[in-house]
Amino acid sequence: MPLPRLQAEFFARIADPQGVRAIFEHMPGVFFFMKDDQGRHIAANSATFERFGIKSERELVGAMDEKFFPSEVAKAYREDDQRVIRSGKPLINRLEVWYDEQRNLSWFLCTKLPVLDKRGKVIGVMGITRRDEDRMRHHDVREVTVALQYADQHCHEAMTTGDLARAVGVSERHLHRKLRAALGLSPYELLLRTRIQSAAEDLAKSSTPIIQIALDHGFCDQSAFTQQFRKRTGMTPKEFRRRHQG
Repeated sequence: MPLPRLQAEFFARIADPQGVRAIFEHMPGVFFFMKDDQGRHIAANSATFERFGIKSERELVGAMDEKFFPSEVAKAYREDDQRVIRSGKPLINRLEVWYDEQRNLSWFLCTKLPVLDKRGKVIGVMGITRRDEDRMRHHDVREVTVALQYADQHCHEAMTTGDLARAVGVSERHLHRKLRAALGLSPYELLLRTRIQSAAEDLAKSSTPIIQIALDHGFCDQSAFTQQFRKRTGMTPKEFRRRHQG
């Protein structure tokens, strides 16, 4: 559908097509990025530079994710990028466990959108990564806050979604609806990701055997833990420990 005349004329008058990027310099805790369809970085905001440990865009342009992330994580990011490029559809609020700019493990929400050329062909992806508490600040929902706190306090237990709903004081269906609206994930996924986040912290900060960390966080064995951990972080617990302790 063509742009309305007023809108098209206004956009045509903009001196710098990249000027819109400036808004991301004034959004605390938001990391902006843009990559082409080959996975090469094209642009980012200064917060992203700091996260990557570089000082300017000159060090960023043309670089692949492998320059800044462990190979397994970079591979997972590229798979998400390619999914957006192939489908032309956005990836909204993907929950990820990763280090923030202070090198502390935290939760982030990532949104990716396709970048189109003038003929409508997808030529890359752009997106933002931000802390999930920023999202929660706009969802003043008691049940969600209680669910997050309870899941965090009981991250060493293999709770059911029914257990969580009873702790919050609502039905499973009600809790599912509230968590979907606020975080974009189910109660089951919240419980699982909370346990994995806590386990990741232990992997990065201790020498406790992986099997013990798995059992301590409610997993029946190391194999089940490894499968779920790799699915959500892009690497095995052993790889995660080696990279983050290194």
